[in-house]
Amino acid sequence: MALRPIIDWGFFKLLFVENKGMAMGAKLNDIIPFLTERTAKLFLTIFRLFAIFGIGYWLLDTLKKDISNLFKWALCLIFAGAIGNIIDSLFYGVLFSHSYGQVAGFLSEGGGYAPFLEGHVVDMLQFPLVSWNWPEWVPLVGGEHYTFFQYVFNVADTAISTGVGILIVFNKKIFGVKIKTKTPDLE
Repeated sequence: MALRPIIDWGFFKLLFVENKGMAMGAKLNDIIPFLTERTAKLFLTIFRLFAIFGIGYWLLDTLKKDISNLFKWALCLIFAGAIGNIIDSLFYGVLFSHSYGQVAGFLSEGGGYAPFLEGHVVDMLQFPLVSWNWPEWVPLVGGEHYTFFQYVFNVADTAISTGVGILIVFNKKIFGVKIKTKTPDLE
């Protein structure tokens, strides 16, 4: 099903997508097939809650110490993004009616589309940079359409990715890792 963008500037699209799973729409029951979709969603939400408490504790502990400000910023971004996504997972399904083929209603008489802990995360940003059709002679994907950076995400995902990116790029500066090299004796 093709998504109709709210805004379409070619390189940027504003969409409305209810993501039932994790990154790129993957669901836990896709990975562990004996889980039902409902059980997988509950496990994912409960895992996210534990992760938020762990990251929150780590952040509070870090703020008390004399540690790199970059590290504090990275943890703040990861924590804020995780909070944003968990709010959707916990409450979105309770507060809004379904949005399939209609505009979702807020606090509608029929109630929400999902019980507490089973809401979908709303994703809305897409930057489809380049699209092409693979030549027929390319193995496995020949003749198929491909869009580079086709994934839809939200502001919370951006905060998490930016925080993780800071940790990766500035790893040595943040954690003060010094590489010790052994110099040979020149005697």
